[in-house]
Amino acid sequence: MSDLVAMARIGLAFAMGMMLVCIEAAAQGRASEVNLPAMKPGAPPDDFKFERTGQGTPGQWIVVSEPTAAHGIAIAQVSQDRADYRFPLAIYQPVSHRNVDVVVRFKPVGGSVDQAGGIAVRLASPDDYYIARANALEDNLRFYRVVKGRREQLEGVNVKVASNQWHTLGLRAEGDRFTVSFDGKPLFTAEDKTFATPGKIALRTKADSVTHFDAISLTPLECPAVPVVSYGEQNDR
Repeated sequence: MSDLVAMARIGLAFAMGMMLVCIEAAAQGRASEVNLPAMKPGAPPDDFKFERTGQGTPGQWIVVSEPTAAHGIAIAQVSQDRADYRFPLAIYQPVSHRNVDVVVRFKPVGGSVDQAGGIAVRLASPDDYYIARANALEDNLRFYRVVKGRREQLEGVNVKVASNQWHTLGLRAEGDRFTVSFDGKPLFTAEDKTFATPGKIALRTKADSVTHFDAISLTPLECPAVPVVSYGEQNDR
């Protein structure tokens, strides 16, 4: 009997602790945008760290004047190294999330090998993360997991991705489910359990893609419900 009471108390304490964490997360779970207006054209974007998956030279990330962007500026990857298995990353440093809804506007500007733009979530290292990316030369949208630098496609669709036009790409990570949207429309959902802990969020391009990014929105999601087993329920088993 005393063991059952102790177990029930431990379970209740755990559930209450999780509830407090979830209440705090819900209070903070409002959409926030990366502060592009505070950034200076010609300089690297503030609050980002720059890495690369694969081969070739590092990416060159810079803030550029962009008259068609929401605030007149954008974050751009401008290096044109043609190495095919080359994925420049701009990793946002202030936050880490497990469950998060990320939406970004991007514009493929140039590239002869690729014209791609993507969002990475649950990034543990430059070689380990999930990525949703759209490619204007291939007219497709793909969702991959990248493990130890090797990518594996989990889902994807063919969709028109126009060059030199702004598009909206969304990636919602919630538990084991990942929902990818394009230009405001959900396109598919994939499930995977490879990366289950919080990680960084990043922008990503491929090969010689010159891509502009704008209006980067992050929304932390609420925690899932935690079942609570009462002492009476324990005693009935």
